[in-house]
Amino acid sequence: MFDNLRLAWVITRREVRDTFRDWRIIFPIIVLTLVFPALMNFTARQAINFVEQYNAPLIAERMIPFLLMIVGFFPISVSLVIALESFVGEKERRSIEPLLCSPLSDSQIYLGKLLAAMIPPLAASYMGICVYLIGLYLQVGWTPKPILLVQIITLTTVQAILMVSGAVVVSSQTTSVRAANLLASFIIIPMAFLIQGESIIMFWARYNILWWAILGQALIAGLLIRTGLAYFNREEMLGRELDVLNFRWAGKRVVQSFQGQALSILDWYRTELPVTLLQLKLPIAVSAIGLVVGVTAGTSLAKEFPIPAELLSFSLLKQGFVEGLEMIKFYSPAGVGVVWFHNLRAVLIATLLGTFSFGVLGLLTLMLPMVIIGYISANIALAGNSPLLFLAALVLPHGIFEIPAILLASASILNLGATLTAPAHGKTIGEAWLISLAKWARMMVGLVLPLFLLAALVEVFITPLVAVRLLGR
Repeated sequence: MFDNLRLAWVITRREVRDTFRDWRIIFPIIVLTLVFPALMNFTARQAINFVEQYNAPLIAERMIPFLLMIVGFFPISVSLVIALESFVGEKERRSIEPLLCSPLSDSQIYLGKLLAAMIPPLAASYMGICVYLIGLYLQVGWTPKPILLVQIITLTTVQAILMVSGAVVVSSQTTSVRAANLLASFIIIPMAFLIQGESIIMFWARYNILWWAILGQALIAGLLIRTGLAYFNREEMLGRELDVLNFRWAGKRVVQSFQGQALSILDWYRTELPVTLLQLKLPIAVSAIGLVVGVTAGTSLAKEFPIPAELLSFSLLKQGFVEGLEMIKFYSPAGVGVVWFHNLRAVLIATLLGTFSFGVLGLLTLMLPMVIIGYISANIALAGNSPLLFLAALVLPHGIFEIPAILLASASILNLGATLTAPAHGKTIGEAWLISLAKWARMMVGLVLPLFLLAALVEVFITPLVAVRLLGR
């Protein structure tokens, strides 16, 4: 590994030297890095002056750390063009052939380019943070707490690695700079949403949660680096001249992988579906652990955010449950459709989120019901009632079908996202993903949708009867 890094560093030094020689790249980065912190200093000064008029200094105290995070993030987004051009830009300029013809391995070339693309954004971010902190100290006398400063610097570093590693993957898999710039929106837009979530955390001063955000982004960045290393191939890069979007071929590939060698539906259930379940045994195990963690997290939240005990009496729960039955037309086929569609919509949203996060956000989305179950059960226990009676009345009847469906759905989403991190020998990244998509469809059609339908039928026609009888004791 150290030998790979040593040889990759040769490429990094050359790339960084060439980057800092190009004034068209460096001049805008330096100017924006110096001007933007000054603008944030002006914003912070005006915010403090404004809130002092209304005796609300807390708002300014919460805004300054947020602006510090934005100052670190801004140069990364501006410098992303360096990472996007790392491979495809040189390919268009016909200057990458000598590098690809060198005796260096594919991993050494990729790591060298990756490190070279990270250095300018990180340097610009650190410089912007320093300028902002110096300006704040001189203008308003504000200095960050050491732990907060460590968090901001670590968060900035992880965000830079995440965005740059994603951009380098895009650059190595596209055939033109225009296509790479367009695909960069799939990096910038999710990061913008993530920044919004982190800003909420900062305004609420829940800085300890930032460590979880750092850990999650570090994991995704590591998976992106693994994806780039797994699918970078110099021969394919030189031979690929044009990206062709062939929907007919893609559809045929998914259908073939979905059907497998089965000749009938019964044969498909007997042969293909068990094979898929065996292939998903590791994602199923990881998902099961995730669901248990969700319940545990819900129980821990109950101690921090307890529900008043008077709201958790079984008589009130029964009354609210009966009113809810009338609202969504229970005891009717329409109620079955409402519940089934709700579950399908949740799975589709989880699949979409998991596609852009290697399955991580998909698993977290499907963990939410378990968090809620753990939270309510723990609150009921704190109120002096029986959580087992609550589970038996409102969860267990349909949960015996719904929870396995959630488990299988989250495992399929994890497998779909993890496909991008494992090398698929003899297949392109698109073909490997299509095969994994067919496995996801197998699980959805073969098991998840039927289980959700059974759960909806039980939840509409049986769970209300059980709940009314047990909660009425």
